[in-house]
Amino acid sequence: MVRPVHACFPERMPTLAEARQTAAWLATCQEADGAFGWERRRHVDAWNHTESAMAMTAFGEHEAADRAYLWLRETQRPGGTWPMRSTRGVVEDASADSNQVAYIAVGAWHHWLVRQDRDFVDVMWPHVRRALDWVVARQLEWGGISWNESADGTLWDTALLAGSSSIVHSLDCGILLAELVGVGESAVAWARARVRLAEAVRDHEALFIDNSRYSMDWYYPVLGGALRGEAARERLEKRWDEFVRPGLGIHCVADHPWVTGAETCELALSLDAIGDRDGAKQLIRSIQHLRETDGSYWTGQVYVEGVRWPLERSTWTSAAVLLAIDAVTDHSGGAGIFRLT
Repeated sequence: MVRPVHACFPERMPTLAEARQTAAWLATCQEADGAFGWERRRHVDAWNHTESAMAMTAFGEHEAADRAYLWLRETQRPGGTWPMRSTRGVVEDASADSNQVAYIAVGAWHHWLVRQDRDFVDVMWPHVRRALDWVVARQLEWGGISWNESADGTLWDTALLAGSSSIVHSLDCGILLAELVGVGESAVAWARARVRLAEAVRDHEALFIDNSRYSMDWYYPVLGGALRGEAARERLEKRWDEFVRPGLGIHCVADHPWVTGAETCELALSLDAIGDRDGAKQLIRSIQHLRETDGSYWTGQVYVEGVRWPLERSTWTSAAVLLAIDAVTDHSGGAGIFRLT
């Protein structure tokens, strides 16, 4: 199902007032138990939920953010994981996605950067530790992280490049948290896993599942911090024309005429992380055609037809927009979280 484009905002950076409007809209999507689903009353996963919590933290929706982190603490399973998919408290996929599990460390470190609340860190630390201990125990012999453990405990012997790249960032944040709370043994073990994982991302891309059609596999090694400097710039330059549609955003899938707001803003975060703030701002400006008058953002647009698709205003898209705006404006204390390493 598609919807014609009817609200085209000027190609400019959103104002602070508009960003706060988006944050306020996002807060209205929170469920009664604190969860952020993909949309109101849709399924929840821990990664996208945490991304929304970070956006709430960056733009002052602190009550919503605190409820979101409480949800993570209350729903974490004894082994340190969350179900891959649940809807309104009902588990629909009980398997555990390693990238989803690891992302709590990014959320907790981001909260510390913004709010400097040591009590919060102390409360979150046991949950972060259980999550990352579970993740690094799933590292494969060649350095990648198994992307999924089935509900029956079966561990997949394959890894995702984008997911493993994101876990590099999660480990960086976890190590910083461990140093803050003074638990060095965790930092040592995670740092060892992080070195092997980053090397796999940089040097053994062919061993990951081939998702090279997707833009996430292109830019996530940069976003996650495995690549920096000239190597990062060369990687982004190599496929830039394949994925970037000037003035509209970037393709989610290389061979589909479909631009998406979240991927565009994650690429903007990648550019900001390697010092190209002007390029990052241009990308953020380019997807303002997805903005609605209430501050929400449509997931994407099929530009050859000029229609929204899918017919959804996803929470994770608005969250990605807010984190990108924060990064390029240095609005909050967490603006530089994707510039680590």
